[in-house]
Amino acid sequence: MKLIEKSEEVVRLTGGWREEGRRIVLVPTMGWFHEGHLSLMRLARSLGTRTIVSLFVNPIQFGPREDLAAYPRDLDRDRRLAEQEGVDALFAPVAEEMFEPEFQTRVSLTRISLGLCGADRPGHFDGVATIVTKLFHLMTPHVAVFGEKDLQQLALIRRMVRDLNFQIEIVGHPIVREKDGLALSSRNSYLTAAERQTALCLSQAIGQARDTVRDSSNTTSVADLIAGAIAFINAHEGCQVDYVTIVDRWSLAPGTTINQDSVMALAVKINGRVRLIDNGLLL
Repeated sequence: MKLIEKSEEVVRLTGGWREEGRRIVLVPTMGWFHEGHLSLMRLARSLGTRTIVSLFVNPIQFGPREDLAAYPRDLDRDRRLAEQEGVDALFAPVAEEMFEPEFQTRVSLTRISLGLCGADRPGHFDGVATIVTKLFHLMTPHVAVFGEKDLQQLALIRRMVRDLNFQIEIVGHPIVREKDGLALSSRNSYLTAAERQTALCLSQAIGQARDTVRDSSNTTSVADLIAGAIAFINAHEGCQVDYVTIVDRWSLAPGTTINQDSVMALAVKINGRVRLIDNGLLL
């Protein structure tokens, strides 16, 4: 596996692959790989003939009160894990390589970035859209793979690809969970043992809503499903609900009735320190 740190080098490498007729699949990440990331790499390998993973902790998607400095990093560890998955190249630039001092361009989506995580993290999705656009231009992949745990990010990238006519297929990978239901996240490493147990209430709240919807005698409204999930989460000590909502999985439009594309999405802070997100289809 090649380790690449310079933009011009990754352009040469992926350009050469295209000239050879290779089908390039990109997996954008911020590193600190866990089983969720590794599953994206395995899917990527099945979708093309060359797999490249980007590892970049993107400073412009972190707000002033967020955990950029504390975000976990271990390039040597991540390099070994990616190589074990058969990845062909790992692109791991430093911040100065991607954003020179005079950098002043932003890619912004006007509606889909609002609400959900966008309400609590102003500017976050502009940072995501900007870095993903740069990665797409540098590596010109045929396919890019993203996890479905980041529901809003995936919907935003799909919208951006359509709006800007990127000739790239976007593939979502289902959420990877621990056996007890906790969605895998790099931020899980911040949790104490007790907090980790408390964090199970996220997936449990979605599961309870799903059970209610599947009950053939159910007449519960969308508002009642949301209120029930909030009450369940609030009953767990140390949990602060950021949002609980039910939206369409593609457009993120708020749901008024439950259908096959209805997703419950939520964000919760554990003891005011660790913000976790989760989501799940209700049917």
